[in-house]
Amino acid sequence: MTGRTLTAQGGLNLEALKAAAFELSPEPALVVSRDGALVAVNEAAERLFGQGLGLLSRGRFQAALPPGSALVSLLNRALVEDAPVRERGVEISLFGHPSFEADGAAAPVGDGAVLLTLHVRGGAFGVERGGGVEAAGLRTIVGLGRMLAHEIKNPLAGIRGAAQLLKVGAKAEDGPLAQLIVDETDRVRRLVDRMEAFSDDALPDCVPVNIHQVLDRVRALAANGVADGLGLKEHYDPSLPPTYGDEDQLIQIFLNLVKNAAEAAHSRGDGRGEITIRTAFRHGVRVRASKGQALRGAPLEVRITDNGPGVPAHLRESLFQPFVTTKANGAGLGLALVSKLVAAHGGLIDFDSEPGRTTFRVLLPIATEEDLSA
Repeated sequence: MTGRTLTAQGGLNLEALKAAAFELSPEPALVVSRDGALVAVNEAAERLFGQGLGLLSRGRFQAALPPGSALVSLLNRALVEDAPVRERGVEISLFGHPSFEADGAAAPVGDGAVLLTLHVRGGAFGVERGGGVEAAGLRTIVGLGRMLAHEIKNPLAGIRGAAQLLKVGAKAEDGPLAQLIVDETDRVRRLVDRMEAFSDDALPDCVPVNIHQVLDRVRALAANGVADGLGLKEHYDPSLPPTYGDEDQLIQIFLNLVKNAAEAAHSRGDGRGEITIRTAFRHGVRVRASKGQALRGAPLEVRITDNGPGVPAHLRESLFQPFVTTKANGAGLGLALVSKLVAAHGGLIDFDSEPGRTTFRVLLPIATEEDLSA
């Protein structure tokens, strides 16, 4: 049955269906007019560029692109050839975001306008997290954490106690072996404790929080610990409103990110390692909450940048999944837990990395008038 027949017999509005397909597409999509103005954008594009339609459509869209932009070339090719065109590995740099790569497609839609769609490669800012394989990975680790806590922690206590008794009565040459059992038991216990954190489904205890007080606390802890010997810089927007979150969990989130940044910066080995913490307000940023809820505002942005070697390319697609790590002795749970905590706050975490510069970006909601008066 054709679409024309459906319209006649079923009363379906094909124009409405097309509009819905455009709006609900998981891929960023934009319509650019003949003179380079942006006339339409879907939610995926808004999330990608961190701008609302009103901001994106001011002036000519093409004027915001750098000279020689591959996007301009793609748009022009679609008009000249009057046919859909595609290009892989298009470099995109817009609205102050670091450049990233995407696969682009452009197709004429009439009156000189072009529909531009982008398939964003992993690691670019704005890619929505929390679904698909990553969400399944977190669900798996939740169940695994509960199982390990129940099945392993009690036997571990017995093993440790027995090893301590053996150590008391052991010969001098056997003492180190008994101590090895104690030490390894403690190490496994710490690992289980970290995995058990994923099984805590309780929502964060949110109150209005000054994000700069959180970051100052994190900076002080890092300067006297993991970041000792590194350059620590901050660029804060003093006009930022409070966020709405759990202060202890926010400290945990950013201390973990700064710790990772410090380890990357130290690995340079030339004494020039640096970490920069920035805050900003990003108008129009919205994040899709869990369980199918509607998009909600998350305009408070925190960026943590280091000048280390960067995230290996083969790990970028799965960096926030459990057991993925760049460290020789790492458990690969830190970033997975950070991602879980950020999502519980109604926020988003993402990263951009290249040799010599890695930036992790966290977007958080702001406290409403109702939150402030509670």
